[in-house]
Amino acid sequence: MTMPRYWREIRQRYKGVGVECGKCGRIYFPPREVCPHCRRKSYEKMEERELSGRGKVITYTQVHEPLPEMKPMKPYIMVIVEMEEDVRVTGNLVNVDYEDVEIGMDVDVELRRLGEESPEGIIYYGYKFIPVND
Repeated sequence: MTMPRYWREIRQRYKGVGVECGKCGRIYFPPREVCPHCRRKSYEKMEERELSGRGKVITYTQVHEPLPEMKPMKPYIMVIVEMEEDVRVTGNLVNVDYEDVEIGMDVDVELRRLGEESPEGIIYYGYKFIPVND
């Protein structure tokens, strides 16, 4: 089954698109209509900006009790990542053991299947973080 057009067109969900304030240059993700710093509104030059997809772990934790729709599932790692554009994003870190996670670890964003929505089994996707193997 393919992903419905509605979901594919959520640019911040599938393309990492935020906005940059044309006045102060700050970047926000997810997009905002008003810059919290200088109060500039979107029709006054808040421009779309695609994030690079690379950042560093600034904090992390291991979750032992997943949401009911995620069971059965082993414990997973949640991180807050500071992206290259100075925005912070929360997400799931995959492809690494908890003992190997470090603050300052370089990560990339990867689009992954997150689950199904509705009894019809519509698949939805989102981003997860993966360690950079340099």
